[in-house]
Amino acid sequence: MRGFRGAALLTSLLIYVPPVQMTYIFVYGTLKKGQPNYFRMLPDQGNGKAEFCGHARTVDGYPLVIAGKYNIPYLLNRPGEGHRIQGEVYRVDDNMLSFLDAFEGCPTMYQRTSVQIELEDWKVEGRERSPGSMMEAFLYSTTSYQPAWLKHNFYENYDAYGDHGLVYIDREDREIH
Repeated sequence: MRGFRGAALLTSLLIYVPPVQMTYIFVYGTLKKGQPNYFRMLPDQGNGKAEFCGHARTVDGYPLVIAGKYNIPYLLNRPGEGHRIQGEVYRVDDNMLSFLDAFEGCPTMYQRTSVQIELEDWKVEGRERSPGSMMEAFLYSTTSYQPAWLKHNFYENYDAYGDHGLVYIDREDREIH
């Protein structure tokens, strides 16, 4: 009997913890390293977990424009137009994914869309992938844009501090309407 009680005690101490679901996200704008909103991807912000995996570009071309009075980068959901977009790949947990959905105004301002990307490099040990290999990831694109945006310059790599002269206005500095 003594062994039975010990086994029952051990069994009662074991608690099932489901595995954390991780999702690949491709970021191309202000959430990239060195850009104004990158800090939101850091663990000390309490938004969830985001692990940098590497650099990539979209397999299809898209129009990436800087538009609106706050000079926001918008990736227009028009595959086959524009450039192959350069960006960064992250593995994010469900908390970060929920945060990003809210941050990006999904599904009204942006929609989370699954796309094929081509890896340029990969930084995750134990999950090796070769440069040039393809994978699927989510990105935030929009179908809600002004037709005139299709006449804007299309970019393949967004940089808030680039020579385009369009100063990005941080959320905290925007007018409240």
